[in-house]
Amino acid sequence: MINKISLLFTFVFSLLLTFSCTDLEEDLVGDITNDISLEGIGGGGSGGGGGALAGAFGKLRDGSAGHFGHYSIQELPTDEMVIGAKGGDWFDGGILIQLHQHTWDATNGMFNNSWNQAYGGINTCNELLAGGLDANGEAQIRALRAYFYYRLMDLFGNVKIITTPGSDAPQSNRAAVFSFVESELLAALGISEVSASMDLSNSALGTDNNEYRINQYAALGILTKVYLNAEVYVGTAMYDKADAAASYIIDSGAYQLCGDGCTVTNQGKRPAVDSDPTLLEGYAAVFASNNQGNVENIFTIEYDEVTAGGMNFAMMNLHYSSQFTYNFDSQPWNGYATLEEFYNSYDAGDKRRANNFLVGPQTDFGGSAVLDFAADDGDIVLNYTPQLNELAPNYLREAGARPSKFSYKILGRADMDNDYPVIRLGDVYLMRGEARARAAGDWNLSLPDVNLLRARAGVSAYSSIDATEFLAERGREMFAESVRRTDMIRFGEFNGTWWEKPTSPDHVNIFPIPFDQIQASAGSLSQNPGY
Repeated sequence: MINKISLLFTFVFSLLLTFSCTDLEEDLVGDITNDISLEGIGGGGSGGGGGALAGAFGKLRDGSAGHFGHYSIQELPTDEMVIGAKGGDWFDGGILIQLHQHTWDATNGMFNNSWNQAYGGINTCNELLAGGLDANGEAQIRALRAYFYYRLMDLFGNVKIITTPGSDAPQSNRAAVFSFVESELLAALGISEVSASMDLSNSALGTDNNEYRINQYAALGILTKVYLNAEVYVGTAMYDKADAAASYIIDSGAYQLCGDGCTVTNQGKRPAVDSDPTLLEGYAAVFASNNQGNVENIFTIEYDEVTAGGMNFAMMNLHYSSQFTYNFDSQPWNGYATLEEFYNSYDAGDKRRANNFLVGPQTDFGGSAVLDFAADDGDIVLNYTPQLNELAPNYLREAGARPSKFSYKILGRADMDNDYPVIRLGDVYLMRGEARARAAGDWNLSLPDVNLLRARAGVSAYSSIDATEFLAERGREMFAESVRRTDMIRFGEFNGTWWEKPTSPDHVNIFPIPFDQIQASAGSLSQNPGY
């Protein structure tokens, strides 16, 4: 029987639901968060230990795990996630539909936000470099600045390379940005090129395991991403270099896959719900709310609910009434959901599927049914269904499996504690496997690396694999880690069709230079072709 107190509380709560959160979120992200910073306040906001570098690394939090920035434009235009318009709720002027259907233009505010977030980080790096740092600090900040430029190169292609505070520069083409990113990372590593025989003994970057900073392995991980996509960026394949960079990380033994016996306490366990596990193990532990120091994480973005905010997945993904599941202090926004075909691409016994999604009837903190008295499907019991009905205008309020890869915790705040990976060992294995397969033209060469991750996920090993299945497997492992758009472009799948998304032209593989930036550039920025 439904707990009467829970039912009454839910009913009263639902009566208060008279506004859309998404317009508020758009205004806040666009107008406030770039001006207010908590960097340097307390241990959590220091970006991992404080010091002169904290402000620059803290800039990674802007848009990396929240709505209306880099995360959104890497996930929403893909076959992984969607935000359906529920009447006026989450319509947001049609920009979310445009992202899903690849019909965007240069006025979409998410592009301008992502541009500003990257250049905000670059500006902080430039100021630090101009002020003088020791050799290690300089190498780290040059590598970090290169990572911000990697994002800009991937998203917008043709951008300005600005290296001194308060200066301007002409617009560079994508090949020039690629060369700059590569050269800065190589300089930080103290080598002229990446090869199987490279010697990093002269690198100013150390090998200390501080996931909130860039060591040699983190810089090599970023280079692996750069080289794996080189054919897209500059038309020249560099898979041998991607293989060498990834292999150096793996062969070092400095990191391990988090598998059996690698556990953390489940901070989302509800005492009255026996089905909630006490521990999170393996893959689930990598993304837990207490994932700090996980053996698999090489370079992560620190988030903290008090001093290092910006990760808002609980708010972004969950239904309004799911506040009662975890006794959050804020009401979720009921936005992001998973596409049905992507959810169904997992085997039923895949541990990653169990971790990455919430599906089925939802229960509250005490184990009673969570109710939605404004339900639009004729059933007031909240039930997340993998099935989606329509993109707009009457997307069902409970449609779609809800992303839960980065686990939620009891009594959580609107900002979450989970650290967000930039480079982790599981990704490095997949990148090495892909690089070897592409270099030799034989996808079966990726099997040893792919099957390591499948074993951890509790699914059977592949005996053979092709490009299509590799992309599917990479999607299952890397869900919600802001790589899907980049991956789909590399595999030639970004312009295809999926649920309520038609074929799109090739020019959308690079986003438009934001309208606001062109207007402010006094003619020094030109628009990308096709826009």
